[in-house]
Amino acid sequence: MTNTTFKVLQIDHIGVAVKQFSPLANFFTLLGIESVGKELVADQHVETEMFDVNAVHLELLLPTDDQSTIMKFIEKRGEGFHHIALRVDNLENALAFLSERGIQLIDSSPRRGAGGKRIAFLHPKSTGGILVELSQVVTEF
Repeated sequence: MTNTTFKVLQIDHIGVAVKQFSPLANFFTLLGIESVGKELVADQHVETEMFDVNAVHLELLLPTDDQSTIMKFIEKRGEGFHHIALRVDNLENALAFLSERGIQLIDSSPRRGAGGKRIAFLHPKSTGGILVELSQVVTEF
């Protein structure tokens, strides 16, 4: 089945849940991977730090309080791989296409994510056990 309503452009980032930035951030720096900045995403109760590896980012996710889904993830599974984000050219079309084909959406409509991107998550039950984030770069949200 060919999809003509949206296109996956690239891997946008890989999310890693952490209790503190320092250990993994220091390791990335040792490897020569530069931080491109930190950002507080208050409505998601998380602070992010992004590291750039040839246009693909490694995103460290630090919970800011007990309401954070990242905190709940760490309590249940420990620190480590959290999700993979795929950049798409049209997020609404991607969500409609996937929903129509039985993919369980966590977010039925886009929300604001780190870096001002529009994002939506797909449930791991529908994606082979991996939490998948779809993201779209936009100039305005």
